[in-house]
Amino acid sequence: MKIKLTSIYVDDQDKALRFYTEVLGFVKKTDFSQGPFRWLTVASPEDPEGTELQLALNNNPPAKAYQQAIFQQGQSAAMFYTDDVQSDYERMKARGAEFTMPPKDVTASKIAMLNDTCGNLIQLTQLMRW
Repeated sequence: MKIKLTSIYVDDQDKALRFYTEVLGFVKKTDFSQGPFRWLTVASPEDPEGTELQLALNNNPPAKAYQQAIFQQGQSAAMFYTDDVQSDYERMKARGAEFTMPPKDVTASKIAMLNDTCGNLIQLTQLMRW
């Protein structure tokens, strides 16, 4: 068994697609609509056939309340792993990313936190090799 898809709620799918592709560097995997429903996913360019991230429109009141609460508490909605947090921080910042926490050394890793502009905080994590 393996994880093939996970979802993150966003307040605007077009804005999210721009952010996740142009700022973070993911690639659009699937994008189709049926009536008011839009299925939109992105994937890592390093593993385009790997796990997909669904950018799901958050039009569900309880989900919106949860999303807002974890954002206000400073909790990330998703965590992405990288080999070099500092380089990704600089690349994303140059593309307009708003970081709420610059790269910081923590126990056994280096992390940074950014606002995806669609209602979520995203944590970048680099595991440190000793």
